[in-house]
Amino acid sequence: MLHTPLEDRLDFSLRVKDLAARSRHASMHALTEEATKTAVVLPLIQTFGFDVFNLEEVTPEYIADVGIKKGEKIDFAIKIDKKIAILIEAKPTSMSLGSAQYSQLYRYFGVAGARLAILTNGREIWFFSDIDEKNKMDKRPFFTFDLQSYDEHQVLELARFQKANFAIESILEAASNLKFVKSAAAFLKKQLSTPDDEFVRYVGRQIYDGTLTKSAVEQLRPAISSALDELIRNRIQDKLNVTFGQEAVQNDQHTEKKPVEEPQSSEIDTTQEETFAFLVVKAIGSKIVPVERITLRDSKSYCSIFVDDNNRKPVCRLYFNSKTTKSIGLFDDQKIETRHQIVEASDIYKFSNQIEKALSTYS
Repeated sequence: MLHTPLEDRLDFSLRVKDLAARSRHASMHALTEEATKTAVVLPLIQTFGFDVFNLEEVTPEYIADVGIKKGEKIDFAIKIDKKIAILIEAKPTSMSLGSAQYSQLYRYFGVAGARLAILTNGREIWFFSDIDEKNKMDKRPFFTFDLQSYDEHQVLELARFQKANFAIESILEAASNLKFVKSAAAFLKKQLSTPDDEFVRYVGRQIYDGTLTKSAVEQLRPAISSALDELIRNRIQDKLNVTFGQEAVQNDQHTEKKPVEEPQSSEIDTTQEETFAFLVVKAIGSKIVPVERITLRDSKSYCSIFVDDNNRKPVCRLYFNSKTTKSIGLFDDQKIETRHQIVEASDIYKFSNQIEKALSTYS
């Protein structure tokens, strides 16, 4: 049976969701490396389309002597066309990959002929290659995937590593791009919070007519920082407007196809402004948790925004029912709510830090 590309993507996405469920379960029950391999790593290999029961395709405890090091083993070696393509080293779920030692993976990479290496603890999956120096594994991963916190764009990147799609040159080209994007994003994030002198001088030369003395740089720094914040807010706002407009059109079309029912007086009506405010919260939270986890529940007095539609995971409340005032309720670490008055929904951006902090509790 032939599948369309869309069907293939949906199928892979469902397999990743199943793997994510295994990962969450393993985080509570898989206390050893062997348990992590059984609970998550073998299903991960299967998710990529490899036969874990075929030793010519997946070799566990792979041995490749390196120099004076004899008899050391790598957890899994995956072969394509009888050549080693991927090396995998597993760690227990209790271990942070940031502190993990993966010297064996590093040593084997050069002699095994692989161009791709994976390090995983059953939750995080780190992908390495030899972008910086051929046949020498890079010290930093070019792509990371968190099975318990990801978005659809990351799923599309993960799909590159399927056996059916595996094309090493394409993967390495994408890896190089991802590496530069990651580095550029880290640089820009730093400039957003505290623009350094060099960056301020670069922008200053485009907008300042005088000599860029130390005093001038200090004067320009907060203005440039504010301009970056405004630029990002405007881009998010533009995207929200497009999304909000499309949803309105779809709702209109949907309404035309069905007979209009007279609403009962007891029915709760979520207003356009409340919906827009919800989209603002989702935009703010998109870098903390997958947006589909951020949910809205309306009531007569206020709209509640939760994670996973769980009232034990509150993010904020929208009090928009008054004709004269609007406010947003924010929660502290003890889940104690404090209300803040706002003029319009876009003012919610002013509380981005508090919203992100609340969401990070559930990520």
